[in-house]
Amino acid sequence: MNDKFAFRLITVVSIVVFLVVCVLQAKVFTLFSDGTVIPSWVFFLPRLNAIINGTCTVLLIISFYQIKKGNVKAHKSLNITAFVLSSLFLVSYIIFHATGIQTSYGGQGTIRYIYYFILITHIILAAVVLPLVLFSFYSGLSMKIARHRRLVRWSYPIWLYVTITGVVVYIMISPYYTFN
Repeated sequence: MNDKFAFRLITVVSIVVFLVVCVLQAKVFTLFSDGTVIPSWVFFLPRLNAIINGTCTVLLIISFYQIKKGNVKAHKSLNITAFVLSSLFLVSYIIFHATGIQTSYGGQGTIRYIYYFILITHIILAAVVLPLVLFSFYSGLSMKIARHRRLVRWSYPIWLYVTITGVVVYIMISPYYTFN
């Protein structure tokens, strides 16, 4: 795969994922809108997503430690595992939001503002991090180490922030889920 094709593919994938998430958030399309009962396993997906995000946080931190020690093989394996888990998260997220299930935060006062600040920064950075991670992976796997390092200076802290805040958002909103 050459750089030009990779750039185009990463751009298309990033745009498609962004548009799918926007359509789901706007509730333009929902599964089970015909009155069909939502399967019970769907209600576990937010918890699963928090577990995946927490696991990715741990993997990213260990991966950083491994590359600082010069263990490229472990670094690569850990990042690939985090990427696969993040991909599973995305599928789970899309399935959950495609059902049209409504969730809203019920906290009051200052904590409400803190929640929405975390949520908004999480959402914005989640959209930004996908192409950064994909470009970082492409550069690393194609052994373009200088480019990989330049990209990772941005993608790593953003990806780490997104995984951490994903767990925080879940912990903060989970008491207000009406389907628990």
